Amino acid sequence: MLGRLLKEEARRSRHGDEADSQEVGRQRARAVREALQSLGPFYIKAGQMLSTRPDFVPPAMIEEFGRLHDQVTPVPFHVMEPVLAQEFGAHWPRLFREIDTDTPLGAASLAQVYRAVLTDGTPAAVKIQRPGVELVMAQDMAVLRRTAGLVRRSAPRFTAVIDLPAMLGVLFDAMEGESDFRKEAAHMRTAIGLTEGLKHLTVPLVLLDPTRRVLVQSLAPGTSIHTADPGELTADERTGIGRDLMTLMFRGFFLDRYFHADPHPGNIFVAPGHPAHLIDWGMVGRVESNVSRSLVLALLNVAANDGTGLAKTWTEMGHPTPWADLAGFRTDMAALVPKATSASLEELNFGVTLTAVLTHATRRGIQSSPVIALLGKSFANLEGSIRHLCPELSITEIFGENLRTIMFGLAQETLSEQQAARTALELMIAAPGSLQQGREILRNLAAPPSTRRTEGNTTVSGNSRPSVRAALVLAAAIIWSRRGK
Repeated sequence: MLGRLLKEEARRSRHGDEADSQEVGRQRARAVREALQSLGPFYIKAGQMLSTRPDFVPPAMIEEFGRLHDQVTPVPFHVMEPVLAQEFGAHWPRLFREIDTDTPLGAASLAQVYRAVLTDGTPAAVKIQRPGVELVMAQDMAVLRRTAGLVRRSAPRFTAVIDLPAMLGVLFDAMEGESDFRKEAAHMRTAIGLTEGLKHLTVPLVLLDPTRRVLVQSLAPGTSIHTADPGELTADERTGIGRDLMTLMFRGFFLDRYFHADPHPGNIFVAPGHPAHLIDWGMVGRVESNVSRSLVLALLNVAANDGTGLAKTWTEMGHPTPWADLAGFRTDMAALVPKATSASLEELNFGVTLTAVLTHATRRGIQSSPVIALLGKSFANLEGSIRHLCPELSITEIFGENLRTIMFGLAQETLSEQQAARTALELMIAAPGSLQQGREILRNLAAPPSTRRTEGNTTVSGNSRPSVRAALVLAAAIIWSRRGK
């Protein structure tokens, strides 16, 4: 059923369906959203990822999938208590001074959370996995994999551009912490380090040794952004929280390559006089270094009004099909770039630019990196959270502010001893004359700008980025090679 649904919706999005009125389309989209929500967490997350893919999901579906949320009716505590006993032993009550077993703080299809107080008086939140959920998750994963395999076999041309199995692989990897709370606890400890320099944002502490199915963490003060009254916070608090959230995410996308993949309003708690708490680290995304660098380069190409450069970067980051229209994609990007920005970094709109490029790439037969869907989902979640808290905040301005830090971090990475040596060796192996070329570059850079020459006696601009990068890499490699002498 799911395979037929995906194929049919893909067909409708490519060719349209005049027989469908807008109202019929909305009704069908609503029915699909309700079906996904009833099927459980993996289907919900998959639907949320699809809501960021306008390249093959119809607008009505995108709107409905954006409303997907994982909320269920709580089960009584006596259903959850055996999990506590199995994980902490029969004397688990001795760990707490009190625990509110009547009303959970939250209830989802995977777990329920209870308010508690530890024996030393520390307020805590106790997250308990629902009994039998691991088996359900394994079954869901198997069904989704079979569905993706069905689509691949029955629609090979579609799959060549939209790699559903790869997208699911990214989703399953990101959700590892949902089934093993020890991994979620590890994510939280990592995230605490990433938020150390942020004044208005933090992460709950892990209070007791986590087990596979129980996680005890510090209680986040206040309420979620979803239910909070922004008027109760000062203007400085609201904008400070929004800026810190965007800073964490931008650096996570491009520099740390490690980001919260589900920062919807229900996962961000705020309270007057306190930093915001970003909770629920069960779903974490990771970005390969080459993809993150390519994304930064893609945005810089937009800023430089270089549509051809953007098309080249995106194509290299993905995979063109044999029938890909690369010339058409370059034309698309040449037309898109002037509309996306006026070549000012401060005016870049990451979300809009990402979606537009993704749509054009798919239509021209270019498969994009599967992590883009998860990254897009995370960004859309966060954008909605910030819009609710401080709609006046400029996301593009914050990206411009962080770009300097991101670029400096990437430069440090490139110039690290190990990476510099590796890059230099790769250059030498790939082209035996590259070492001599490197010496020429260094000699040119050491000379005054007016006297810098190439082999063809053409003046080299002092701000030639490829030359500078190559020179710095080779210089760092020489330093590294001599450190032990």
